[in-house]
Formats: sequence, structure tokens, C-alpha cells
Amino acid sequence: MLGKLFHLTVDAILISALLAGIKRNTGIAPSLDLVPSRDVRGLLNSYLEVGEYAFDFTVVFLSRSRYFSRHR
Repeated sequence: MLGKLFHLTVDAILISALLAGIKRNTGIAPSLDLVPSRDVRGLLNSYLEVGEYAFDFTVVFLSRSRYFSRHR
């Protein structure tokens, strides 16, 4: 039970980080204005912020690794 919960949590964070990467690279983001409930909108906003944090953490972690290099 605990393993499945951990797996679902990691999957949710990965999806949120993917959405954060899409937002950063293209400017396309989920339209939270279409969600009628203010409480659900707040939860979704918090969920997307977790993805932003995970994305930022991953970028910093990988940029400090010698196995990755930045190409522009």
C-alpha cells in the first residue's frame, strides 16, 4: 500500500514537472480560470508550483553534474 502511494506521488510530481517544462519552453500553461471552484483552483495552482520546484531542482542538480553540459 505504501509503495503504491509513493509510486503515484512520484508520478504526479513527474507530470507536474513536465507541465512546468512545457510552460517554460513554450509559454503554454493549463488555464486554471476554467476551474469553477476557487478551492480546487488553489490546489491545482499548488500542484503546478510543486512541478516548478521539481523542475528548478532538476536543472540545478544536472547543471552541477559533470555528465551534463549546456549547449546554446
